Amino acid sequence: MAKKVKMDTDGMNEDRQDKTGKADSTMEETAKASEEDLEVKMQEMEKKAAENYDKYVRALAELDNYKKRAVREKADAIKYGNENLLRDILPLVDNMDRAMEHACNSDDFDAFKKGLKMLQQQLLGCLQKHGVEQIEAVGKDFDPHVHEAMVQVESKEHEESKVVGEFERGYLLNGRLLRPSKVSVCRRLNKEDQQNCEEAGEEAKNN
Repeated sequence: MAKKVKMDTDGMNEDRQDKTGKADSTMEETAKASEEDLEVKMQEMEKKAAENYDKYVRALAELDNYKKRAVREKADAIKYGNENLLRDILPLVDNMDRAMEHACNSDDFDAFKKGLKMLQQQLLGCLQKHGVEQIEAVGKDFDPHVHEAMVQVESKEHEESKVVGEFERGYLLNGRLLRPSKVSVCRRLNKEDQQNCEEAGEEAKNN
């Protein structure tokens, strides 16, 4: 009986060893497969990292080129910003040369004055083309935003704070003040000042 039990025990040990061996073999195969998968994933990640780095280097180079180009374009804009205006003014210079040559060889002052008027109109048209417009002043209400008062003129013929005369014409550039108009502004006489002026006038007549 003891021998039979011993034989059964030996059989169980063999089965256990077989199962353990199979389990170890399966674990080794699983570990090996995991290592291979991990290696494949690592290679893919390294490839993506290299691609991203290459994109980064390219983007950095493009940004640097853009900055250099922007600086160069800004410098050109400052240096040649008035090119179109100057190109439009050159025909005026040509016409002025012709007018001066004609004036030197002719005594016709009326023709010279007419030619000068045409040049003025041509120049104003050129300026208007580039956004420059004249400021209306004489007869308008004084506006400190576009008018610069040089003197006040006492007058009974004009309303208070009306622009009476213009010493220098003002201009706007695309709606923004380029140069104010230098003007004289009316100051109405009060009754006392008016009476004094009238008395002074009478005294002058009598004398």
